[in-house]
Amino acid sequence: MSYAKTLIVITGPTAVGKTRLTIELARHYGIPVINADSRQIYRELQIGTASPTAEQMAMAEHLFVGIKAIDEYYNASMFENEVMDYLEHHFTTHHLALMSGGSMMYIDAVCNGIDDIPTIRDDVRDLMKRRLAEEGLEALCEELRQLDPEHYEVVDRKNTRRVVHALEICHQTGVTYTSLRKQQKRVRPFRILKIGLNRPREELYNRINARVDEMMAQGLLDEARPLYPRRQLNALNTVGYKELFQYMDGVWPLEEAVERIKGNTRRYARKQLTWFKSDPEVRWFHPDEYQQIENYISSSL
Repeated sequence: MSYAKTLIVITGPTAVGKTRLTIELARHYGIPVINADSRQIYRELQIGTASPTAEQMAMAEHLFVGIKAIDEYYNASMFENEVMDYLEHHFTTHHLALMSGGSMMYIDAVCNGIDDIPTIRDDVRDLMKRRLAEEGLEALCEELRQLDPEHYEVVDRKNTRRVVHALEICHQTGVTYTSLRKQQKRVRPFRILKIGLNRPREELYNRINARVDEMMAQGLLDEARPLYPRRQLNALNTVGYKELFQYMDGVWPLEEAVERIKGNTRRYARKQLTWFKSDPEVRWFHPDEYQQIENYISSSL
């Protein structure tokens, strides 16, 4: 039977169980996994990003894992270009491709294309730098809430760079960052089948808490220590590392830092769900419903 070329996208909140299910699908269809996690790109961040283990990598080939050092620049536009190049070659010999991850911008980049966001003028950039220094991040977050409430709901409000960039766009263009990111989708030369994974909230939160404890047991603190001198890098503005850096700075005891990792991870999971559930193309399943998912894929081809 001949199928149209199709990219299967597995997404959902952190710790929901994407890796296990995606490996099963990759083995079933005999195809690699395109990783769409913006922090698993970095080779130094293995434990704290729950990167696929050596055993999991042996079970199914994973692409875009550990391909960059934390001081190398990488963004969603670069990811889009590299994945599209890969898919062009992959679809010459396969009808199906598989992408999995929870990074909203990375998945959007491949599925819809990166919007034509203008380059920020120096005067606007200098203004926002000055305002950040004088007013602080919290005040800028409040301004973003007023100017672009839709983006405010999904942006990582602890990520200074992303908050400031959204405001730079608002000030320079006079329109919201959201409106620029909602321009016409690019037409892709393949079908896209989106599958979302979710669990009841209490179940998901328990998994998040347990995974953080497991990360600590696996040596997350030891992984973070040598990264501390470079903590200002954007790649390290990441849940798990930034809280441990606060512990190393003497701001919090270790126990509180770990609890904050859990709380911030739960908060991030809520933002992921808000983003993904706004997409009507996503069909939702519990991660344990493997057979139903496989049946849905088969019936959709």
